[in-house]
Amino acid sequence: MSSALYDIALSYLYRTRLRYHLSLLERYKTAEEAWRHLDEAGMDEAERKAQRELEWISQHGIQVWTLSDDSYPYRLRQCPDCPPVLYSKGNVNPSDAHMVSIVGTRRPTERGKELTYALVRDLHDRIDQLTIVSGGAYGIDINAHRAAMDFEVPTIIVPAHGLDRIYPVQHRQDAIRALENGGLLTEFPSGTEPFAPYFIQRNRIIAGLADAVVVVESKEKGGSLITARMAVDYNRELFAFPGRPQDEAARGCNQLIRNQKAQLIQDADDLIATMGWTTRQDKGKGVQTQLIGLNENLSDSQQQLLQKLQEAEEGLHINLIVMETGLPYGDVASDLVMMEIDGLVKSMPGGVYRIVR
Repeated sequence: MSSALYDIALSYLYRTRLRYHLSLLERYKTAEEAWRHLDEAGMDEAERKAQRELEWISQHGIQVWTLSDDSYPYRLRQCPDCPPVLYSKGNVNPSDAHMVSIVGTRRPTERGKELTYALVRDLHDRIDQLTIVSGGAYGIDINAHRAAMDFEVPTIIVPAHGLDRIYPVQHRQDAIRALENGGLLTEFPSGTEPFAPYFIQRNRIIAGLADAVVVVESKEKGGSLITARMAVDYNRELFAFPGRPQDEAARGCNQLIRNQKAQLIQDADDLIATMGWTTRQDKGKGVQTQLIGLNENLSDSQQQLLQKLQEAEEGLHINLIVMETGLPYGDVASDLVMMEIDGLVKSMPGGVYRIVR
């Protein structure tokens, strides 16, 4: 049987008990091992559902991502409530170097639509390896996806339902178009219909996938503010466009800025500067990276970290450094702190480290 069978079966068994599901995986390391130690009502039915889901997945070209897979999105993995199972369709790459989630009201103003389009356009003009993430909903969401597709930027739609349907149905052609350069990513198995709590639940994926979350427009209450709160909880960089106090669609953004939850953003350059990202123009100036030679004052592990960071022009997330070097997380974190004190590396927003040029 596929190893994903047990991951999917557990997701059915503990659909409303995510924390317990994650604690089992932490205790037993694999879903199969956890499954073999369980004795609960509903296991047979959960296993039958998982088997049917695997058959459906195979027939429809769906990719399954589980926490036991090295390919599981490393940004999401660091979130304490990450989905144990993800389903994707298309050419989804949740490990692009620059992941930006763009969210906002479902009833945007023309200004909000223009800001969204300009942000995606200018990020595309300046940044390589960019992916735009949003929820595929009316308003700012779909405008962000459409702008990304217009500029051939990969975009990931995160729906609040299974991949056997599209909601809203008016965005079906957008979803199909997104499959060409990006795609759909969800934690919900087939047969799951849109349900109000699921929209809040999926917002944590939109926040957790990203390096930066941008709120374009928002009323004083709304789903985008929930995503913003999650971004702060996950230590993601949060940005918001300011607006006039009398504009209802700007009140949520102004509130985030006033409460020092989000950084004020006026354009893509503000985001790029705050994130410390290298632009395509910077690369064209001919600035060459000077390789740091062996330093007898550095430990072997520190030399290994320097070598890995030298190979990554845009820097690396600490989780990815651990995965690629095979060094213990605690040792890597300690070495990076010491190397930052020595001026050899620099910590960037979102847990990313880069070499000091």
